[in-house]
Amino acid sequence: MPPIRSESSQKLANQEGKVLLALDDIKNGRIKSIHAAAKLYEIPPSTLYTRAHGQIPRAEKRPTGHKLTQLEEDSLTTWILSMDSRGAAPRPATVREMANILLAARGSNPPPTVGKNWPSTFVQRRDELRSRFSRRYDYQRALNEDPKTLRAWFTTVQRVIDENGIQAEDIYNFDETGFAIGLISSQKVVTRAEYYRSILQPGNREWVTAIEAICADGYILPPCVIFKGKVAIEGWFDDNLPRDWRIEVSTNGWTTDEIGLRWLGKHFIPHTNSRVRGRFRLLILNGHGSHLTPLFDRMCAENDIIPLCMPSHSSHLLQPLDVGCFAPLKKAYGRFVSDLSRRGYNHIDKHDFLIDYQRARLEAFQSATIQNSFAASGLVPVDAERVLNKLNISLRTPSPPSSRPSSRSSEFVPETPKTVAQLHKQSSMMRRLLDQRSKSPPSPLKLVVDRIIKGHYLTLHTLALLMQDNANLRIANEKIVKKSGRSTKHLPCEEGLTVEEALQLAAQLDLPVEEDVVQSHAEVELPSQPTRPAARAPPRCSGCREIGHRINTCKNRYI
Repeated sequence: MPPIRSESSQKLANQEGKVLLALDDIKNGRIKSIHAAAKLYEIPPSTLYTRAHGQIPRAEKRPTGHKLTQLEEDSLTTWILSMDSRGAAPRPATVREMANILLAARGSNPPPTVGKNWPSTFVQRRDELRSRFSRRYDYQRALNEDPKTLRAWFTTVQRVIDENGIQAEDIYNFDETGFAIGLISSQKVVTRAEYYRSILQPGNREWVTAIEAICADGYILPPCVIFKGKVAIEGWFDDNLPRDWRIEVSTNGWTTDEIGLRWLGKHFIPHTNSRVRGRFRLLILNGHGSHLTPLFDRMCAENDIIPLCMPSHSSHLLQPLDVGCFAPLKKAYGRFVSDLSRRGYNHIDKHDFLIDYQRARLEAFQSATIQNSFAASGLVPVDAERVLNKLNISLRTPSPPSSRPSSRSSEFVPETPKTVAQLHKQSSMMRRLLDQRSKSPPSPLKLVVDRIIKGHYLTLHTLALLMQDNANLRIANEKIVKKSGRSTKHLPCEEGLTVEEALQLAAQLDLPVEEDVVQSHAEVELPSQPTRPAARAPPRCSGCREIGHRINTCKNRYI
């Protein structure tokens, strides 16, 4: 059944049909004037006049609410397809950034910008583009979600807090999380519509473990990073890293019982002693083997720390770090790695990991995020229903804000167009001159000029995008140059080091070695003896073969 048209749409369709008939009669000479055709077909003369001079029908016009012009969107689409063909499909945030670069190329001050949700609406109206998640694996929940077990856990937590008078500021959670140094995160990218190309991964997939600890009041302890190796390298300890970070090494990049014990005694206890509000500290942890050693438990008892292990397979519900911190941390780090990959930087080493991990922590570990994580896990305040009722959460996307076309200056300065703004002024003036000199339908000259202007627009848009790509490549090249100059000197140590300790040790190794005061007898006398030049052997006569004279002074020369 065909759709029923409204009265207004039927009226517009009838008028458009009359306009097309009138234009055909004028073109074929059946009607001599526009006024006569308008009167015959009952059309406003102004409407028929503008249509006869090349105006596009309203139904075929591009809506005026778009920030970017059609040519700018075509250039942006070409850039997206080019990035996708190289295995580096951009994220929606990157598409938005490139759209703002095209808007800034117009030269207006301040430049207009697109909204947060503009990339999604842009992709929807481009048939050749799609938004997809570059997901490697689907998230699967743990199978052990027994409400009886979870309620018993919260009962235990409440009892420990009440019996020991533990304040909310003394409740901590710590855990390890692993990273493959060069592995990007799952993220939404804008790619071509026909098929999906996987994101290129940087080459290094070496495993790194980070030990993180957070407090219910929003405080976060410095991290402990565990690299795969046998010795520490001086180049890891950069001056830009915080001095209280701790770096350990293990044979496989995973935590061990010894590292967990050193973290507790040399890291957690010193950083939390000055913050204790009551007598006891509550440490929420999972059932990892390095957390359950007798030495670990004894050190906790000696320092008034109460370790409390969660039920097995329930950390995704009960552990604050898993509930609200680790996911944005890994997403942020993966985004930084993918940005490096898109710039042609395809090998992420340990130093790069430390720099990007520092940026990811600043973004993910916000005070409000930490407090919300403890609340969402039902710990502060203790609330079992908060966990049992949150398993099915529906996400909603806010509606995109409306956009208005930016105002443009009408001033014109004759000059060779080198920017998009100058080209727009030149082309507008040229079109006005052609319209004033030609009162008939569009001429071939106007069509040629339109093609030239369109090609110039596309060239300037491509140039703006390539300039941004070139800037990104320069940044990646500078990182590679700096990497080649970093020190690879081994630091002698049997345990992990903080950044402060490593820098001090490296400075001591760089000091010149003093000579020994005690020297041997030969070493003392030899420098005092004057050095003599080598003496030449006395001459030998070539005639009599005697030593002491030459043949020209030989007495037996004439005998």
